Amino acid sequence: MMDNWPQEPLRSRSPGPPPPRVARIAVVIPSYRVTAHILDVLARIGPEVAAIYVVDDRCPDRSGDFVQAHCADARVRVIRRQDNGGVGLATITGYRQAMADGCDILVKIDGDGQMDPRLLPRFVRPILDGTADYAKGNRFFNPEDVRSMPAVRLAGNAVLSFMTKLSSGYWNIFDPTNGYTAVHARTLAQLPLERIAPRYFFESDLLFRLGTIRAAVIDIPMTAVYGEERSHLRIFRVIPAFLAGHARNFAKRIVYNYVLRDFSIATLELAFGALILVFGVIFGAWNWAINASRGIITSSGTVMLSALPIIAGLQMILSFINYDILSVPRRALHPFLSAGEDEGDR
Repeated sequence: MMDNWPQEPLRSRSPGPPPPRVARIAVVIPSYRVTAHILDVLARIGPEVAAIYVVDDRCPDRSGDFVQAHCADARVRVIRRQDNGGVGLATITGYRQAMADGCDILVKIDGDGQMDPRLLPRFVRPILDGTADYAKGNRFFNPEDVRSMPAVRLAGNAVLSFMTKLSSGYWNIFDPTNGYTAVHARTLAQLPLERIAPRYFFESDLLFRLGTIRAAVIDIPMTAVYGEERSHLRIFRVIPAFLAGHARNFAKRIVYNYVLRDFSIATLELAFGALILVFGVIFGAWNWAINASRGIITSSGTVMLSALPIIAGLQMILSFINYDILSVPRRALHPFLSAGEDEGDR
């Protein structure tokens, strides 16, 4: 009779590996004179977000108090800064609090309504998939959007993008000042947050810092919404700071990546290429000036002694740039970092 009893399937007594933890997504919104738009931005943030941090950067309109008085979303937490540190410092303040609260992916959205919160899953997906460490918006991906932009904006962004490519090493990105971003907390924890530029150079400087740890960065196509909001960026005031910042970061990147951390054929190509290029230019200019003052035609031999180093130097520098482009980080870093790593572990 016992043979007729129903047999239960065998089960292991060991509990097995625990199910993967659902990633906690946080949104950080630096808040400065955005009371006209921020409530609408908050209302459009989807349920996939676990926490929202509104950072009042000592806003004259007291936007932190405004949000606290008019927003009933339990996910929203207002952080008030004692002084105005700029959009970068406000964002970092939110990042630090989100990481301290155990959030995994940190999304930065501006509070002026130009960034659609409903696009957030696009930014988060490549990080969740382990294909990127940092995702940023690109408003210039769609040709229809580009046609509607002023020529000055297009030209300015092209220049800024090229400068950022040089200083950060991310030749695969565009629209570097786009503030719609997402980053994995483990990746962010590897960066010296206190050294990142606090104001409008923040996004560009953050890309440089990500490049020093070879984090994978990806562009996310998006459309910006332009309404009645006013930008606080004064382009002619920040141009000198942007130029100086990119030049400084480019020099640091070359030393970090091609001298201290690695020494390859690309290092020699850049060094010797720059050396003989400068020699050719100085030698040619010097002889031309002397001969012109004497009324003498420069000989073909002297011209060749100047032209050949210039051509060879340019060729070696172009070869270095090609090597640099092919060296753009493609593999995400955060899957290989310990969940317990933070700034204090470094």
